[in-house]
Parts: sequence; C-alpha cells; structure tokens
Amino acid sequence: MTGGTGSGKSTVSQIASQLGVYVIDADIVAREVVKKGKKALEEIIDYFGPGILLENGELDRRKLGSIVFADREKLRILNEITHKYIIEEIIREIKIHGSTSSAILIDAAILIETGLYKMCDEVWVVSAAAELRKKRIMERDGLSAQEAENRIKSQMSEDEMKHYASAIIDNNKDMEHVRLQVIKLLK
Repeated sequence: MTGGTGSGKSTVSQIASQLGVYVIDADIVAREVVKKGKKALEEIIDYFGPGILLENGELDRRKLGSIVFADREKLRILNEITHKYIIEEIIREIKIHGSTSSAILIDAAILIETGLYKMCDEVWVVSAAAELRKKRIMERDGLSAQEAENRIKSQMSEDEMKHYASAIIDNNKDMEHVRLQVIKLLK
C-alpha cells in the first residue's frame, strides 16, 4: 500500500491490522535502520555531517527533514543511503511472517520508487484531497504550510501512483468509509 504523506496510510494499516493482516510499516523500519550504531546512520553522517545528530548521538530527524525536503538532490542521496537497508529489513520481515500470516501489508510511501511494489500481489493507493493532506501533515507533524507543501512536492504525485494501483482507497471521508473499502479489498 502506498499514498502520499497525509493520505491516510496509517489509518488503512490500523484497520487492516485489526482485521488480522500483518502490517510492515516502512516508516517504522526507516526509523530503526537509522538508529545510533547502525550502518545507515554512519553513511548519513558521512554525507550530511555530524550537525544532523542530537546531543545523544541519535539522528535529529526534524533537522535532517528540513534539509532534504527543501533540496531534491539531498533527498535523493538520503534515499539512496537508506532505501537498501529499509528494503533488506522489509524482506527479512516478510520471510519471518510470510508462512504464518494470511496476508502481509507493506505500508510504504515509497513502495513504487523503491521497486517494492514488484514483490506485491496488489498495490493499493490511498487517496485524499491535497488540502486535506496538507492540513493533516501540519497537525500531525507541527509543520508550517510551506513545510507541508515541500513534503508533498518531494513525493511521487498521486496521479502517478494511480498508474500502478490495483485498487484506490478513498480517504476523504470518515474512518468507517475507509474500513468498508479495506474489508471489501481483503475479501
């Protein structure tokens, strides 16, 4: 499953999980692979410098985000560093849970860009209006309107994502509306 930031992927993941689907959240995996002492963080420091660290040696995600979401080339480099570690961990989780789960949902904003979609039987795209997405991002992450727009613009467009979609989940209404769509898709 994919969709732009603020589209509601986490809502769909939560519903799917409640329905017995094993969910791999690429955002959680991404946070794990950049923890202190991990190879990905070492590579990030090599490129961006130690100024992107907190005092305790962990990654200052907010500071790094402000750098990469304002500069496409730096975002590309960050993705080049982290994606290989994220994909490796997702594949590891699939191997562990594949034989014991009725279904696995990979929740990844970058499902298409990383090629992970090729491993999937279906590609679900979560869709929401641009202004609603912007509002959600601002509330969720405490960002300004400009910062939220930069994040949206840094990702593949929803229209592009839809070219890969087996299903489109409309998340412009309430949670029950989304829940009914997920139930239908899981059948």
